[in-house]
This record gives sequence, C-alpha cells and structure tokens, in this order.
Amino acid sequence: MVINLDMYQTLGLATFVLLAGAGLKKKVGFLEKFCIPAPVAGGLLYALLMYMLHSFGILEFNYDETLKNVCMVIFFTSVGFQANIKILKKGGTSLLIFLIIVITLVVSQNSVAIGLAKLIGVDMKVGLSTGSIPMVGGHGTAGAFGPILEDFGLKGATTLCTAAATFGLVAGSLMGGPVGQRLIKKHDLLSKIENEDATPLLNEEIKHQHKAANYATATYQLAIAMGLGTIISWLLSLTNMTFPVYIGAMIVAAVMRNIGEMSDKMTIYIGEINNLGGICLSLFLGIAMITLKLWQLADLALPLVLLLVGQTVLMFIFSYFIVFNLMGRDYDAAVLSAGVCGFGMGATPNAMANMQAVTDKYQPSIKAYILVPIIGSMFADFINSLVITMFINFI
Repeated sequence: MVINLDMYQTLGLATFVLLAGAGLKKKVGFLEKFCIPAPVAGGLLYALLMYMLHSFGILEFNYDETLKNVCMVIFFTSVGFQANIKILKKGGTSLLIFLIIVITLVVSQNSVAIGLAKLIGVDMKVGLSTGSIPMVGGHGTAGAFGPILEDFGLKGATTLCTAAATFGLVAGSLMGGPVGQRLIKKHDLLSKIENEDATPLLNEEIKHQHKAANYATATYQLAIAMGLGTIISWLLSLTNMTFPVYIGAMIVAAVMRNIGEMSDKMTIYIGEINNLGGICLSLFLGIAMITLKLWQLADLALPLVLLLVGQTVLMFIFSYFIVFNLMGRDYDAAVLSAGVCGFGMGATPNAMANMQAVTDKYQPSIKAYILVPIIGSMFADFINSLVITMFINFI
C-alpha cells in the first residue's frame, strides 16, 4: 500500500520524528556523546522501519518535499550572514591560515573521493557523495546536494550522502581526542604554552547573542536575502553551470552582512538569524531523514565502506600533520587538530566536544575555542558549497 502525504502532513511527521530523536538522545548516552543531531537519531530509526515495511511489501509513503526545500534555503541563507570579512582582518594571521587550511581540506576530501571512486571502478558521483558534501558539510549539506546528484542520474544519492554524514559524525568524534592527546604528549606541548590576545575574536562572539525583540527584523532580513538571491541564482544559471538553489541567497546575505559591518548603517541580527537558521535546519533534516530509502544502498555497500575508510585516513593525516604544523606546532595547534577532526567529518558541535575532551584533561585553549566556531559557522559551509559546485560541474 502506498500513501501520499501532502507538505503539511510531511512536515508534521518530520517534526514528530525529530522530537522522538530528541527524546532518544536523552536516554541513549552514545547519541549525546557523539553529538548526533536529533533529526538523525529519530530519522534513522524511522528509515529502518520503512525499510522493513518496504521489504515485506506492506507499506510505503510518498512525501511532498516542498517545505524541505524552503527550510533548506532559509538555513543556508543564515549561513551566508555569517561570512564576515571584517573579522578575518581583525583575527590576524592565525584566522587566515586556519581558513586556508579548511579550504584545502574541502578540496582534498573531494579530490580523494573522486580519485578513489575511479580506482575502485564506481561512478565519480558516488565518490563525491562521500567527499566534503557529508564530511565538512554534514547532514545539512548532504540533504541539500543529494537531490542535485540525483538529478545528474545517481539514484539514492541523498541516502548515500546521509549515510556518509552519519559515519563521519561518529568517526570524527572518535578520532579527535586521541589525535590531540597524542600530539600533546609526543611534543611535550604543555611546557611550551604561549598566551595570545583573542579580544577581537571574543568581541565577534558577543554579536551572536540574541534578544526576543529582534526576531521579527531578523526574519525580514532572511526574507529579503532569499528574495534578492533568486535574481543572483538566475544570473548564475546563465553560465550553464549547475548551482544549488540557495547559492544566490547566500551571496546576498554575505553582502548584506558586510555592508552592515563596514557602514554601521544596517544592523544584522546574527544571533537571531543563527537561531532561525538552526530551527529550519532541524526541520529540513527531519524531512530529509524520513524520505531516506535505505534499500537503494544495497548495491553500493562495499564501495561506500572503502570510500569512507579513505576519508578517515585522509582526516587523520590532515589533522595530525598539516593542521598541527601549519597552526604553529604548539598546544593550541594540538587542540585545533582535535577540533578539525570533529567538524572536518561532522559538525562544529563535534569539534567543540573533541576540544573539550582534550582541554578538560589538560588546560583551556582560548585560540582553539574561538577559531573553530568562527570558521565552522561563518565560512566553512559557505566555502564548501562553492567548492562542491565546482566539483559537480567538473565531473
């Protein structure tokens, strides 16, 4: 039996699954420890249930995904508002170097993914499904770019990307603490600690606080960026290249943010926009998770495992050698290496959990605790989307 759900019923079911995941996280320590998002926790159980019902020919749902796309655009528009050029200048050399490191990681993940896919004889789009889309991008970007890969003929791409993102969350969390601890002990870094003035970066964090009275204006700012973004997206479509539907809104949001920063004539309510984007991300993930079709993964199980092992090896080498050496070979660099394992294969909360595990054992690292959230929230998703778009058009 096939049941068709309209967009309101789809949203209601996704929200129920999201809330069920939130309740599950409170009872299962593993999910909380590894920062598994509530929509993912509940959504995977739901997807498994649907898999069994489909396998026995009992029941299947068709979903109206209209609101999934709306929530996706709102979330990525909020990401665009985080791109603050001014803070890059104030953050100094460390922030700029770390940004370059993240760009290099994004390019490396996609290059390794495509290279391994060619090596084991699978479609390069399958490889790209395990690159920076689910790794640096996490579940949000996986849900956004999966349908784009499906439009290019890769059946089950959203399921592939989501499965890879879930693996990345766990693997990145397991890897980060040991990497940081190994670097600290091997190089005796506790005896070489130096303090650095992080005032400009701390001031930026203050802007992410929020007030209830500002939510209406923040909503209007998101709506304006989304509306103007459609024009930018249309202009980009004239290049005959494929861009995600939200790219125009992200660009407009970034321009609005930086005009506000440089002219002081427009206040952008970053904290409120962050929260609105977070709510829409949860709803977007909820809808994305209930529409997973796990039976589409059966033929790709072994290639997927090989591709994910390749990404894990890359992440270890990158964090242990490249991040540590380029960020100064000191205690802060070791903590940053642990953090990069988290958001390089999952999300910023995983990065913070990794760093907390290291600093709780040794001592705080102001530099690491500021750099990772700023780059992770303000620039990583923005840059990742642009790089992924380039790779999709390349293959």
